[in-house]
Amino acid sequence: MNHKRLLEPLAHRGLLYSNRIVFSPLTRARATSDGVPGQLQAEYYLQRASAGLLISEAIAIRPDGRGGAWTPGIYNEAQIDGWRQTTDAVHAAGGRIFAQLWHAGRLSHSSFHPERLPPAAPAAIAASGRVVLESGAAPYETPRRLTIDEIEQYIAHYEQAARNAMEAGFDGVEIHGAHGYLLDSFLRDAINNRDDAFGGSVENRARFLVSVIGRVTDCVGAHRVAVRLSPNTTAGDMTDSDPEATFGYVIECMNALDVAWIDVIEGNNMVTRDVPGGLDTDILTRAFSGGIILNHGFTFDMADEALAAERADMIAFGRDFIANPDLVERCRKGLPLATSDRSVWYGGGGEGLIDFPPHPASSEAAQSSVSG
Repeated sequence: MNHKRLLEPLAHRGLLYSNRIVFSPLTRARATSDGVPGQLQAEYYLQRASAGLLISEAIAIRPDGRGGAWTPGIYNEAQIDGWRQTTDAVHAAGGRIFAQLWHAGRLSHSSFHPERLPPAAPAAIAASGRVVLESGAAPYETPRRLTIDEIEQYIAHYEQAARNAMEAGFDGVEIHGAHGYLLDSFLRDAINNRDDAFGGSVENRARFLVSVIGRVTDCVGAHRVAVRLSPNTTAGDMTDSDPEATFGYVIECMNALDVAWIDVIEGNNMVTRDVPGGLDTDILTRAFSGGIILNHGFTFDMADEALAAERADMIAFGRDFIANPDLVERCRKGLPLATSDRSVWYGGGGEGLIDFPPHPASSEAAQSSVSG
């Protein structure tokens, strides 16, 4: 199949993207213990800079926002300087990169908090599962219920993180509102049992997310903002009693704020694309006035079909990009995709991160290196 639609350039809200392929955010857990990225990350993103848009791995907005060991942050100067190595490398290669702003919420751990406070959440309800610490995996803790004053502080931290991202040279930011993390846990009613201004009605449950979007768009410009949503993902024990109403309201607010992009996870993330009885995400994307990125389990053929049907403007590829730094060129030339072993996805050094070779027939075979 000719994948020319995927390879077409796109001009959107004043920014030019060289093709319709997005490098999806992927947690790789290769930062330092203090969440500082460096040359390893710069090399990793440079190798994949031929994507029309790269969205970084989840980057914590504050120390207690980290969702596991060796995940990066963007809340101090060392981290800003570290990320600048990545953005400089990507831009030198002609690429464009957004920073994904993240707070893991109740899927974090007290050891990441400077004062060893329990993780942040709408309610003191522990998640099932385990968090990865440097000492090994540990059960999720019972979180603390954020006060309204604390929520306002967290909103300000999202704004500062967006400023830091621009200082680090990113072209824009994606607000992580998915996968059971902090903003998602307030939005959906699975655990948000609050009866104040941040709980109860759809408008109240969405207030945290919408406030963050508003502050960030004011800070960096709406044309540089994307929002990730995952209406059918059950990570962090998330569900919602009326997802169409909940997410439909969020879309209305995003339209009012003139947000440039929505990054929608189709299906249940890392589980299945098919969710019987789940929300048809086309309902949301049809209502959204900005650009649409569809994400989760796409093949090149599926991606072209979605673009041809005008269901999306760009398509994100995640796990296929791990073993295929030259994925764009493989798409262009119809080359087979390599596979990777899940055991190398998280943690460690360069092995399983920057040592996947391009296809011999790919023009990327002579791609440059940060170090060379």
